[in-house]
Amino acid sequence: MNMQIGVAYPTTEVAGDPDAIRKFCLAVEQMGYTHLMAYDHVVKCPHEGREPKLTGPYTDKDTFHDPFVLFGFAAAITTKLQFSTGVLVLPQRQTVLVAQQAADVDLVSRERLRLGVGIGWNYVEFEALGQNFKTRGRRVEEQVEYLRKLWTTPILTFQGEFDRIDRAGINPRPRRQIPLWIGGHSEVAYERGARIGDGFVFAASGEGAVEAWGRVQHHLRELGREEAEFGRELLALFARDKQETVDHLRRWRDAGGTHAGVPSMNKGLGGDIDAHIDYAADVKRMLDEG
Repeated sequence: MNMQIGVAYPTTEVAGDPDAIRKFCLAVEQMGYTHLMAYDHVVKCPHEGREPKLTGPYTDKDTFHDPFVLFGFAAAITTKLQFSTGVLVLPQRQTVLVAQQAADVDLVSRERLRLGVGIGWNYVEFEALGQNFKTRGRRVEEQVEYLRKLWTTPILTFQGEFDRIDRAGINPRPRRQIPLWIGGHSEVAYERGARIGDGFVFAASGEGAVEAWGRVQHHLRELGREEAEFGRELLALFARDKQETVDHLRRWRDAGGTHAGVPSMNKGLGGDIDAHIDYAADVKRMLDEG
């Protein structure tokens, strides 16, 4: 396929096992997958008894590795596998700390990081991390600008609505501008991605992603940005089995997708890392055959 195809680490089903991470990363790299995707949630909580109600898919029963720690480990045991977040909940995190963490991963991996960011849905998580859930949309836009400055400027002064720095910077800095992609499911997110992102991460069905990409394309044209220079990835979360995953990815490729991610979670595989590896191998074989 003329598209980069990665695989998501099954973090909600296999966590806290360095041997499993090693086995999975080495296996998918050998299969020819181009990148490893990781999800992000720092705080996990039960949904019951919340007002307003929590509507996202994850609860306190789900496990998540910190993406930067996971990628640092994976970078040391692989040589070609790239890394992407799908997506990092940026406005619940300290911007300068994210800048340094991302810079370090990009340096130790020899420029294999792509940072996907979004605004999140869990207000309990924001409160636990000391951030304002209601301003997360405005904050993420400021953060993207701020990150790019921190990655390129040794000493800077920055005064924004949410962050400030007085004649300081991070060190070491990355040797390049780390690609910053936007994720989301709304018209506001599509416009934001087209305006400030280097690409967009879609978590949808194949048909849904094609429709959403059409909205991002519209905003790119309105902004005068070149579509050919803008990345787009489908994370095939809603495919129910291997064949449906392949079908979604083929439709996405035919619509001009540049990247795609294969998740194996929620397929009845549980905590058996070998089963997740076999699932990834079967999907890759089916894609290569057709």
